[in-house]
Amino acid sequence: MTDTPPNADARHKAKMANRKAVQDAEVASKTIAEKGLLIVHTGPGKGKSTAAFGLAVRALGHGWPVGVVQFIKGAWDTGERWILERDPLVRWHTMGEGFTWETQDRSRDVAAAGAAWAKALDLMADPMIRLIVLDELNIALRYDYLPLGEVVAALRDRRPALHVVVTGRNAKPEMVEAADLVTEMTVVKHHFAAGVRAQAGIEF
Repeated sequence: MTDTPPNADARHKAKMANRKAVQDAEVASKTIAEKGLLIVHTGPGKGKSTAAFGLAVRALGHGWPVGVVQFIKGAWDTGERWILERDPLVRWHTMGEGFTWETQDRSRDVAAAGAAWAKALDLMADPMIRLIVLDELNIALRYDYLPLGEVVAALRDRRPALHVVVTGRNAKPEMVEAADLVTEMTVVKHHFAAGVRAQAGIEF
């Protein structure tokens, strides 16, 4: 056991009381009770879509109808798709044909992205849906498969209570500017670099 310095418990209690007072004041200063958020998960690190689907699960736990549109990823048998697609509150649409290096056909990729965006607009117009995940939309915008200005304007002008989560690396500055919350996933260490392939339950 480590020795406890004299009065350590009292000092800790006082420190935490001060911290609580600061935190309570910070929370009290926020005056907006609810607001639909545009959330962007970007960066080169792993976990962007994973975090988005975690938010979808959280929303479902509150009984919210959820929409999902996948822009680039093809019809992979992913764990998140298997579990979420079965929920009657989820409207899941995998609209991509695979990663750009797999299709190698720009016209097909542009057509697929256009169809996916049309589906996203349909979901955004549905007043029952509270949260939408636009998975890999940033990739479609990076390769100019969709008109950036129109996409950002539609997301910015969405109905007030709708939360939208956009994933994909290389988020455009315009998307970052329009967003309420942006998280950049960074790479510290990745098992793929050590020769480990994508695994069920971890990557898909």
